[in-house]
Order: sequence, then C-alpha cells, then structure tokens
Amino acid sequence: MSLIKSVRGFTPEIGENTYMAENATIIGDVIIGRDCSIWFNTVLRGDVNSIRIGDRVNIQDGTVIHTLYQKSVSVIGNDVSIGHNAVIHGAEVKDGALIGMGAVVLDHVVVGEGAIIAAGSVVLTGTQVEPGSIYAGVPAKFVKKIDPEQSKEINQKIANNYLMYASWFKDEE
Repeated sequence: MSLIKSVRGFTPEIGENTYMAENATIIGDVIIGRDCSIWFNTVLRGDVNSIRIGDRVNIQDGTVIHTLYQKSVSVIGNDVSIGHNAVIHGAEVKDGALIGMGAVVLDHVVVGEGAIIAAGSVVLTGTQVEPGSIYAGVPAKFVKKIDPEQSKEINQKIANNYLMYASWFKDEE
C-alpha cells in the first residue's frame, strides 16, 4: 500500500479511480483528482506548501513534486503526463501539457496548455512556457510551436495509455 502521510494537519485527498503504486509516497497538503495514476517511487511532498493535481494525470515512476515554504505551490492541470524521474518544484503545469522524462521544472514556472517540455530539459525559475510550444535544453529554450491538434493527440494518447496501464494493476488487486 502507498505511504499516505499527514503532516501539519493536512491529510492527502485521493480522487476516485486513482491508481497509486505500492511504494508511491503522498505527504501532507496534496489533492489528487479522478482517474489519475501515481507510479512507482513517486513522491508528492506537500509538507511545506500545497500540491494540486487535476483529473486524468499520470505521474510516472520516480517523479518528485515539491514546493517552497510560503513561496510556491505546485499545480498540475487535467490530462497532463509527467515522464519518469521528472522533478516539478513549485510550478504550474496547464491542461494537456507533457513533461518529458528527467525534466526539471523549477519554481514559478508556468507550462502553458498543450506545451511539451523535452526529456532532460531544465526549465529555469519564472519561465513562462507558451501554450502549444516545445521547450528543450539546459536551460530549456523555445524550440518551435506544435500544432494544437497534434499536441492534443500525442498527449491524449499517452494519458489514455496510462489509464489502461493502471487498469492492469487494479485487476491484480
């Protein structure tokens, strides 16, 4: 069973039909929406400030989401995919965005709707990622715009796949 821990009077809230791997760790002021999947070795640490996660979000293996005490919160919109070993620290990720594997998204970043952060990128504090754009590199920079329908198709396919993968594990329980 996942480690779900209260701290400072906050107890995590988990939405209906959300899959959480046995070694996922959810701490403190965390609210997770419906139909999400929180994968192996993921840590959502709402001990110093709040973390809000929308519906149909997949947070893949080894991801860490945290915040700055009294200075930043982490907000993840609906239909977001966060790749393996990503770090999101006090940032906002809008609906339909994709955070690539191993990407780091720092405090006060806003990742626009349908945007893609390439694998291994580091998005520096305060960066405003335009909706429907691809950012890549260290530090991450604008690469190009992506067709909104293409972005939605890619991101929706990943999100739907993760709902299917989660169902495999639920069937085993």
